[in-house]
Amino acid sequence: MSNITKKNIPKFKTEEEERAFWATHDSSEYIDWSKSKTITLPKLKPTLKTISIRLPESIIEELKLLANKKDVPYQSLLKIFLAEKVKEELDK
Repeated sequence: MSNITKKNIPKFKTEEEERAFWATHDSSEYIDWSKSKTITLPKLKPTLKTISIRLPESIIEELKLLANKKDVPYQSLLKIFLAEKVKEELDK
């Protein structure tokens, strides 16, 4: 397949525009995946989105107690607990 001419990838003005493009186009028409290499991006951080969530004060206080025992911020502990539960549910 490497002898087949690939299409040029267009220039995108925004990341959103690029996402929309790749959601409707086959990358194999643009990229010769047989020449791809695996790389590690150790400092890559996931995109974060701020949300607002209402929790009973008692849960927040208990979370703070647990977080204090583990010497981590309670928001970080909440993210850990949430990620673990989501993974557990997805693995069922």
